[in-house]
Amino acid sequence: MSLHVSLTFDFDAVSLWLARGMTTLTDLSRGEFGLVGVERILRLLSEFDIHGTWFIPGHTIDTFPEACEAIVAAGHEVAHHGYVHESTIGWPLEREERYLCQASESIKRLCGEAPAGFRSPSWELTGQTLDLLLKYGFLYDSSLMAKDYTPYHVRRVQEALPDRPLRFGDETALLEMPVSWSLDDFPQYEYMFYPDKINTGLKNPDDVVHTWLEEFRYMKEEVGEGILTFTFHPQISGRGYRMRALRRLIQGLLDEGGQFIRLMDSARAHTVEAGKLDPREE
Repeated sequence: MSLHVSLTFDFDAVSLWLARGMTTLTDLSRGEFGLVGVERILRLLSEFDIHGTWFIPGHTIDTFPEACEAIVAAGHEVAHHGYVHESTIGWPLEREERYLCQASESIKRLCGEAPAGFRSPSWELTGQTLDLLLKYGFLYDSSLMAKDYTPYHVRRVQEALPDRPLRFGDETALLEMPVSWSLDDFPQYEYMFYPDKINTGLKNPDDVVHTWLEEFRYMKEEVGEGILTFTFHPQISGRGYRMRALRRLIQGLLDEGGQFIRLMDSARAHTVEAGKLDPREE
């Protein structure tokens, strides 16, 4: 029985703000702080000999190549996260495909190979995006939330209307490594001002670490196996007091018997156990 944990990092840098049309020097500086966070996180992971998965937009790779090269040199997986953290809802297929391929080329230049995994910016995965991921042979996605500890194959949706039952389509070859907003540092910590609301974030890290460790303990005690995926952003968790919280989380997970794994390695192991091949090897 495996009690796996995957630490994933969305290194959005300035793309997060560009995608929202926020281009003041102040806005962009929030993204630039991600460089500080990357350095601190890499140092902490190295101390624990942990390798994680970094979802990096192509724009970040092209803008900050040295920081991205350091991630690769440390043995971490680099996966797809759009080109400029774009929301593709309502986009024509041709435009979305162009951005997808542009980001893949950035990753190929960085890593020497195509990415195995994909995470849609803001976790907004559409049926059109699913078709593109299948077309280009991605092994896994990490954007959906239908399960918590168990990878599963993404199903198509034939019909989703409010006045009749949901109609699912066929199960696809794309493996889902599920996520949750409750295991993401953004809603926990980040302050965001919108025209019609404010996301205050700024929660006490001790409360956040307690909640996250309780999630792992439930998987351990009630389920007995699985993979728990956390999502961090260097520009958020890279703050000093949150780095201290990340250290406490890692130590707590180790004390509970957690085994750290990259999403790519977990997805490949899952396909082998299921008697299936990585779609890129078929």
